Formats: sequence, C-alpha cells, structure tokens
Amino acid sequence: MPIEKEVLTTGEVAKICKVASRTVSKWFDTGQLPGYRIPGSRDRRIPVNELVKFMKAHNIPLDGITSGRTRVLLVDDDKEIIETLARILSEQTSYEVQVATTGFQAGMSCQSFKPHVLLMDIHLGEGDSRQVADFVRKSEQLQYTKIIARSGKLTDGQAHGLKSQGFDYFLKKPFQVRQVVEAIESVMNVVR
Repeated sequence: MPIEKEVLTTGEVAKICKVASRTVSKWFDTGQLPGYRIPGSRDRRIPVNELVKFMKAHNIPLDGITSGRTRVLLVDDDKEIIETLARILSEQTSYEVQVATTGFQAGMSCQSFKPHVLLMDIHLGEGDSRQVADFVRKSEQLQYTKIIARSGKLTDGQAHGLKSQGFDYFLKKPFQVRQVVEAIESVMNVVR
C-alpha cells in the first residue's frame, strides 16, 4: 500500500506491519507507538514518521510502507533534457515521475507529490539546488526523500563533498538511463 497520508488508522498500521489491529492498539496504549486519539472518540491515529521510527526500532520490515510505485521528481532548468528523461523513465520503469524546472516549482512539487527520490541538477538557478536540498532535509514530511545530484561540471573532490550538503548520491553527466535507474534503486535500498 503506497503511503500518501501523513497519519494512519490502527487498521492501516496493522496491514502495514502484518499484525492484528488489537496489537497496534496495545502498542499505542502502552506508549510504544506514539500517536493521538481523535477528540471525543476512542479512535487512534499514528503519524507515518512515528510508525517508520517504531518499525526500524523493532526490526519490522519496511516493505509495507515502501510498496507501491516509487515517486521520482526530476528537477532541471533544461526542459528538453528533463522531459526526455521523464518520458523514458515513465516508459521503461514503474516509477511515477513528475518534473520541475525551477527551485520554486521543485519546492511546491515536493510538498504535494512527496517524492521518494529527488533527481536534481545541482546547477539549477542561483543556488536553487542547495535551497531545495535544505528545504527537503528540514521538512519532517520529506525526511525520507533521497536526493540525487546531477552535474557534468564537478571534480571528483567536489562530488564527494555533496554528502555533507544533504545529497545522498551523485551522477556525473553524461549518463545513461540505466545509470539513473541504478542510482534510484541504490538510494531506495538504503535504510537510515
């Protein structure tokens, strides 16, 4: 089940964790799984980010959360490159792909699309790529979004320095679509 919501019911959590709803209620009632009750009701709600922390802490497989189509946001100010890459990825993979051509569009798309992976040209606008990376890293709703930087202008030393700037992976231009897919699969298989 792809997770589109920020808050889940105990029934939804039970399906993800492959346990009974009463087990989730017990985790909640004993304080092991943080959440809240709906005012005037006995219904419980669990924030997705708390569920992920709980699952990691208890070695519960995350495949229930990450199943579904991988959402990829492509960001580049060269419309021809980005549209071609989006078309090829849409045709050759099961990824759900969106594009943005400015830092502002990327920020807006991140909030609504909630990408699993952000594939971004780091020479976007005047510092826009670093602003977008900072925005993603500071957003609680995007804390599991992986950021792949793309550039043909960086030295190897500069590319290695991208990790400290909030990027998870680096692709050197020119690249083949196979390399893009391998990069996306690589960052999606890393559990922090």
